[in-house]
Amino acid sequence: MTDPKLAQKQAAAAAALRYIEDGMILGVGTGSTVNCLIQLLDGVRLKGAVASSDVTEAQLKALGIEIFDLNAVGELDLYIDGADEINAAGEMIKGGGGALTREKIVAAAAKRFICMVDDSKTVEKLGKFPVAIEVLPQARSYVARELVKLGGDPVYREGFVTDYGNVILDTYDLPLDNVSEMEKTLNNIVGVVENGIFAAQSAKIMLKASANGVETVTF
Repeated sequence: MTDPKLAQKQAAAAAALRYIEDGMILGVGTGSTVNCLIQLLDGVRLKGAVASSDVTEAQLKALGIEIFDLNAVGELDLYIDGADEINAAGEMIKGGGGALTREKIVAAAAKRFICMVDDSKTVEKLGKFPVAIEVLPQARSYVARELVKLGGDPVYREGFVTDYGNVILDTYDLPLDNVSEMEKTLNNIVGVVENGIFAAQSAKIMLKASANGVETVTF
């Protein structure tokens, strides 16, 4: 019996295919919904892809898709990824898989960001899911103290190292009434590399899958 959530992720991924054009260099995200999309790319005539993580890069290479360095590509036409949470403005929390920094870089370099989600990921207010914060290892304790001052409850993600060799502080209970301001505030803490609030790099299109099909929401 098919898991209903998996079926929804597969439906969102199938809907994303119509935005991918032959000859495109596609920005590809990371996560379970993106995995569903990658399984469908075998029949797409891509020029290549820019991957948002080592895991995604390996999956794309296994399909014979050429991987490009973002520095050699410049601006991308399209980036497709999932989210841990997304609100009615297209602002997201990402980083459950720990690839937030590379994801945000690729999203920033793309003209359009399409977010694929099942309906459990849509929220009125962001914050139930913790904000992943990538931190230089030496600064971990200092950054944690600064996060507490902001009202957050940081939890060290033990045994995990990012693609860039850094650590993650999963931070609960941050006040997110002004999402974009909190994104800036977190990045201004010395030792923070990047955080999992995607407000400046919000989605332009959301493909929201539910038991009733896939809804397309444009922001």
